Amino acid sequence: MAVSWDEWEVPTQGQPRAEDYAFDLDRTLSAVVAVTARVPTDAFTAETLGTERSGNGVLIREDGIVLTIGYLITEAEEVWLTTVDGRVVPGHVIGIDQNTGFGLVQALDALNVTALKLGDSTRVMPGERVLVGGAGGRTKSVTAKVLARQEFAGYWEYLLEDAFFTAPAHPHWGGTALIGPKGDLLGIGSLQLQHQTPNGKIAPMNMMVPIEFLEPILEQILDQSDRSPSRPWLGVFVSEDDDKVLVVGLAGNGPAKRAGLREGDGILAVDGNAIDSLSGFYRRLWALGDAGVDVPLTLEREGDVFDVRISSGDRRRFLKMPRLH
Repeated sequence: MAVSWDEWEVPTQGQPRAEDYAFDLDRTLSAVVAVTARVPTDAFTAETLGTERSGNGVLIREDGIVLTIGYLITEAEEVWLTTVDGRVVPGHVIGIDQNTGFGLVQALDALNVTALKLGDSTRVMPGERVLVGGAGGRTKSVTAKVLARQEFAGYWEYLLEDAFFTAPAHPHWGGTALIGPKGDLLGIGSLQLQHQTPNGKIAPMNMMVPIEFLEPILEQILDQSDRSPSRPWLGVFVSEDDDKVLVVGLAGNGPAKRAGLREGDGILAVDGNAIDSLSGFYRRLWALGDAGVDVPLTLEREGDVFDVRISSGDRRRFLKMPRLH
């Protein structure tokens, strides 16, 4: 996210052409805006995500609701939205859903662009041609193909049961719009990963959060009515290596750090149940109950195997809440 949204262009051969689409390409892409956020230096996520963040967002309602990826705006005290014609509009964070990764911003002035209609992402299959739209129009957008849709487990205690993977990759992927052949929104860009091409080369691809996960939670985020308990959170960054789950980092002064976990620890079991994958670890962890539940872990450290019990936390309580303007 270090590259400013207006300092680069997609190579000409990768840009979308108006004649290839049955919808108004420029009008559709105008719904994608640049998102710039400033986060306090003492924010919980400042060290890992930085204090100056930039990416993309998509206007999804005519009343100024912009959908983006949550890490761009987590703990943000200032948010600015920039349209394709260079207009800069202030915004404020409405809310973030930790389970899906979606975030919502309210534009505080008119964006003067047409909202993008939400599509049916459940029908999207591997091989389908799509458009990955970035803020700035055609020169900031990529014609792509869906490589796969499958489970994705992230190192930050994140699991998406069904994610899109697209290529070629968008170089400024955070919050990009995954647009289908009808000009509707099918997903939001989250990450850049690597994949092996048919000729054996390693190339970048994007992971996208399908829009189908937004509908069940949209109104709850908008009216901030979701009072449901959170999943238990440990504050560990973990990786999967040779069927082992390893601690590769600790989040601030989170529950895992307070309990004495260290980088390099291997997590062998949760509550006596052996684990061999990130997704298995998360499912066992979350099955124990809500945030606050004690989490019994079996660890391996420098050849020693021992048990530890961690009092889990609510991830939301470690974050600075957005200020309403």
